[in-house]
Amino acid sequence: MSAGSYDEFGLLHENAAEAGLPFDPTRPPRVSRSAVRAPSGHTISALAWGEGAAELVLLHGGGQNAHTWDTVALALDRPLVAIDLPGHGHSDWRPDKRYRPQEMAEDVAFAIEHLAPEATTLAGMSLGGLTALAALAERGELAERLALVDITPGVNAQKAEPILSFLDGPEVFASFDEILERTMAFNPTRSRSSLRRGVLHNAREREDGTWVWRYDLPTGERLDDLEHRFADLWDAVSALSCPLLLVQGGLSSVVDDDDVAELQRRKPGTDVIVVEDAGHSVQGDRPLELARILAAFHEGHHEGHTPAT
Repeated sequence: MSAGSYDEFGLLHENAAEAGLPFDPTRPPRVSRSAVRAPSGHTISALAWGEGAAELVLLHGGGQNAHTWDTVALALDRPLVAIDLPGHGHSDWRPDKRYRPQEMAEDVAFAIEHLAPEATTLAGMSLGGLTALAALAERGELAERLALVDITPGVNAQKAEPILSFLDGPEVFASFDEILERTMAFNPTRSRSSLRRGVLHNAREREDGTWVWRYDLPTGERLDDLEHRFADLWDAVSALSCPLLLVQGGLSSVVDDDDVAELQRRKPGTDVIVVEDAGHSVQGDRPLELARILAAFHEGHHEGHTPAT
């Protein structure tokens, strides 16, 4: 496996084939990389899909990058922007390693305003969802609708234990196969081919042949105090003036019944959809179902409390 052979837009035909979506190699999807320099001085990178003004903005989870949405973007087939959070993908790493949602929100809001000023729907998975909440708390005009994918401010270390265990792994891997095998061990519901693509997008080969992740993490922290880091974002939920949707992975432990109850107490009328057979990364396990849900939400259709089958 050679890092030099990697083409970040050269794998989309695999996404389409695995999901059963049409793909014409003579007319591949229009997708390109864009970037803005935020007021903090850091560059925020993103993938711009389709022609015309973006309608949706997608924010990935911790330890991921904008390519996690590739199959969802192909299925949605409409203009959108998928942003690399600070310290992830092709966005700048922060020297101070401060990646709390509340600390990333300003840079992310700036990127949305400049890369997707006409977007009306904001969807954030996990850390991206909490960052979206923090951004909307400061700038409510950023979106007319918010979809949270398998996350609430009630997440804690116990609920997120499988994710934290994965992120707490080695920083350097001897080979591509080694980093892929570890990824497969933590994602038993996913195909080897999909995880291979994910690792290619989310890791890079160094000159000595070893592999490292393409994301940064706070030094010496395992984020065991998640509930203290995110608890104030419940107030952001209470302050939301736009419609809210929670998409929950049926196999995930990250959101529990108490979280759903608190979300609906804080924001009455919140729609909740459970996607069966999906873990925490709903966009990876059930991308077509998630695309259908997001399209309906974007178009103003509501189907809350209905399990997706």
